[in-house]
Amino acid sequence: MGKKPRGKHARKKEVAHPFWRGFREIVIIVVVALALSALLRAFLIQAFYVPSASMEDTLRPGDRIIASKITTEISGVSRGEIVVFKDPGDWLPDPVPGGDSWRARVRDGLTFIGVLPSDSGDDLVKRVIGVAGDRVACCDAEGRIVVNGVPLDEDYIVGRTDQVRFDVTVPPASMFVMGDNRANSRDSRYHLDLSEGAVPESNAVGRVVLVVWPFSRLALESIPSIFDNPALG
Repeated sequence: MGKKPRGKHARKKEVAHPFWRGFREIVIIVVVALALSALLRAFLIQAFYVPSASMEDTLRPGDRIIASKITTEISGVSRGEIVVFKDPGDWLPDPVPGGDSWRARVRDGLTFIGVLPSDSGDDLVKRVIGVAGDRVACCDAEGRIVVNGVPLDEDYIVGRTDQVRFDVTVPPASMFVMGDNRANSRDSRYHLDLSEGAVPESNAVGRVVLVVWPFSRLALESIPSIFDNPALG
């Protein structure tokens, strides 16, 4: 006598802690979202931070850009596209230690899963001027880069190109890259003593397809029409 029915008692226990049930659902959603973000970063796209002025005015310091990994994985690299690539060796100064604070560890973790753009100090952003087998030379009488005998009218560049004179053939499975800000870019022109200044295609992380920040500069990055010339081969 005096005992409450078990059924009613069980129903009360089910609804006793709605806060914790909602909290658990939020945690599951966050974990799934982070896992999807990590998968996107690993296989499809990745966000990067532009640290220097070497690609002005196309890309500016502080721009956040999206690189398509899947495009590069499937199609390789093409003339005219902007690529993010790993330092092939001694192109960048030694990185400054980022410290071991909890903020640095959190930032590194968020970058790893794709929430924050990468700023590892090991990535470069340049435009592909020549691919394997191309003959790239500087310059013709008008100061233009010549690829396979075709002068390039590059309306996107800043400054003169002819700081360094060269005439090279891009090695197999490699790419010859230059910054759009020709007067302020330490690119393939300054590494001619190693593999004709070329970068292994395997170092390419992805093709830059979009500027996402700041919003005032939101733009798709397409390949300039000069690279559609059939005479380039």
